[in-house]
Amino acid sequence: MELVRLGDELNGVLVRVLGRFGAGALQFHDHLAAEVVVATEFVSGKLDLVLAPADLQDWEHALDALAVGGGVRWLDGGRSPEIHLSGRESGSLVRVTVVDEPASGVSVTLELSVADGWIDDHRARLRAVREAWPSEVVEASPGVYEWR
Repeated sequence: MELVRLGDELNGVLVRVLGRFGAGALQFHDHLAAEVVVATEFVSGKLDLVLAPADLQDWEHALDALAVGGGVRWLDGGRSPEIHLSGRESGSLVRVTVVDEPASGVSVTLELSVADGWIDDHRARLRAVREAWPSEVVEASPGVYEWR
């Protein structure tokens, strides 16, 4: 399921959710296995990542910032590829930079066309991911996890 889809068939950035990362293990059950895919006519690549519940919350906040014309850094905790975005809700271009600092040190920047309403589309994608893999674990106290 695609959480992020920016660009077109020739040039784009995707964040694709593949399923639960640690299904059945309390501490990691709500974490999602995912991948970042960058595809252009010039360069392409794929990076694996794990999305924690807080990452989905951060993506929601990032969409709020983008809706008012701000730029954002998402997944900037140092444990996975980082994604920088800047653009406007009604603009036709979004600048996306994927930075793989933890592993290769490589970064790729693309200027991608987006349709009007792309932020609302991404809010719907986020809702769909949360519905497909709902939170089933609660952290009762620091480091102590329980089923909901």
